[in-house]
Amino acid sequence: MSKIKPSQGAPYARIMGVGGYRPTRVVPNEVILETIDSSDEWIRSRSGISTRHWASPEETVAMMSIEASGKAIADAGITPQQIGGVIVSTVSHFKQTPAVATEIADKIGAIKPAAFDISAGCAGFGYGLTLAKGMVVEGSAEYVLVIGVERLSDLTDLEDRATAFLFGDGAGAVVVGPSDVPQIGPTVWGSEGDKSETIKQTVPWDEYRNGRPEKFPAITQEGQAVFRWAVFEMAKVAQQALDAAGISADDLDVFIPHQANMRIIDSMVKTLKLPAHVTVARDVETTGNTSAASIPLAMERLLATGAAKSGDTALVIGFGAGLVYAATVVTLP
Repeated sequence: MSKIKPSQGAPYARIMGVGGYRPTRVVPNEVILETIDSSDEWIRSRSGISTRHWASPEETVAMMSIEASGKAIADAGITPQQIGGVIVSTVSHFKQTPAVATEIADKIGAIKPAAFDISAGCAGFGYGLTLAKGMVVEGSAEYVLVIGVERLSDLTDLEDRATAFLFGDGAGAVVVGPSDVPQIGPTVWGSEGDKSETIKQTVPWDEYRNGRPEKFPAITQEGQAVFRWAVFEMAKVAQQALDAAGISADDLDVFIPHQANMRIIDSMVKTLKLPAHVTVARDVETTGNTSAASIPLAMERLLATGAAKSGDTALVIGFGAGLVYAATVVTLP
């Protein structure tokens, strides 16, 4: 018989507060057209994007995260000192170590929390949310801060006609805490590493260091392959998340998919046969693809504008480089 004392966590977990930060510079498609041979109409028809936000040198990964975190903590009605864990999902923090989560934890005033970064691309928020839920239920932390943050403008090849218009910068954060009733459903997540070449960094850092090639590494993707995978395979994952939560599309109030591309979002809505009453996040139009930050940023905007309200049932799904994915049903804070 085990002598280990059982965990003393909460019965369930919930999202208690959400916050976001968008850089002050708004970049219209006209700026992108200065370096690629395209048109505003083509960009809008292919992606639905009209503008995106790009960070200034002062708007670092840490700075944007701290701003978003402060809003999420205030929205949750707790103090920074109560935070027991900080999880940051990012692919654009350029220091291999230490984790930027430790800097953020210190700057917001948390007291010796667990703090670490994860790399799960555009599914990173879902991965972080699942880890935070486990920490709260297991009892290793009462409140966990989950941050998705990117400065993808640093990893954008402005001469690549396929991707130059896609990416934006920003940070989104949520506080996960205890609940007496289920408010974060089971996560359906996974990976398909045989498709890892479809979204990738152009060259590894060591090749760039050695001068092969001279061009700074950037994110590239096989657009059509990614589109087909996202529309057909991720719709199946989204349905599995609904099934795991024990609800149907009719029970949903809100759908918050990763803000990759408006055509992907609209196709998933059609494939899932979402009812007309379901509010669909389309933040990509003015924010672009912010990878790990896209879901919490979209969530924050829906709540701030009144398009969604506290207590709504939402399906969230992220998918991207890896290829990886994560979907779950949550109650909005």
